[in-house]
Amino acid sequence: MTILATAPTPGFNAPGVEDFQLPPLFGEVTKPVLQFVLAAIIVYAFFAYTARRPALVPSKAQFLGESFHGMVRNSIARDNIGPEYLKYVPYLTTLFAFILVNNLFGIIPLIQFPSFSHPGVAYALAIMSWLIYNVVGIRRHGFVGYMRVSTWPPGVPWWVRIILTPIEFLSNILLRPVTLSLRLFGNMFAGHLLLLVFILGGEYMLLHSESILLGVLSPFAFGMGIVFTFFEAFIQVVQAYVFTILTASYIGTVLADDH
Repeated sequence: MTILATAPTPGFNAPGVEDFQLPPLFGEVTKPVLQFVLAAIIVYAFFAYTARRPALVPSKAQFLGESFHGMVRNSIARDNIGPEYLKYVPYLTTLFAFILVNNLFGIIPLIQFPSFSHPGVAYALAIMSWLIYNVVGIRRHGFVGYMRVSTWPPGVPWWVRIILTPIEFLSNILLRPVTLSLRLFGNMFAGHLLLLVFILGGEYMLLHSESILLGVLSPFAFGMGIVFTFFEAFIQVVQAYVFTILTASYIGTVLADDH
């Protein structure tokens, strides 16, 4: 009996989830782990450098650091938390800077991998924010009072509350860290995957395709890759901002007497 073996049809292997499963660089340490460490060092070095010689007339470095801090303090913390916003500014500033640096790693040459395209640390940051605003709410209202203001909408008929209370509990207590982390992870994953499609697709069209037409069209694929790189940079900044402003909003919500 003769068995005919057919060779796999050559073609473009589209990037997928497996392209995000990077092998360890040494031991159990992977590239994303090193990026998180590098991001922490960069954030610390940035603020240490910009604040090393504070002066009444700021230097360019001091002005840059103060502008970043002031943007988080005024546009995020003060506008969303209220009179008690100052105590939360250090956390929010660090959170914004850390997420921003890790997101921008996705378009920096030689790194080109957004750290939060792996969901683990996005979950960790979301849980940290979740713990902070829940602890703040419990300290402000007590456990029973916090559950009431979080799950018991005021001015609603009792029979509507029977339906709304479980929904409010799920939304305000259980699902917030999930949605917070998935929003960040999903955008970083999808954006990087889209860049891989255009860049690797353009490479295949130029170097490996037997079609003259695809070879001619390959510069357009590379061009779209460049366009989406700039678009991805915009999304990376926006997602860092959204994560931080939602954290501030949650803190401000639990400090209020009623939701």
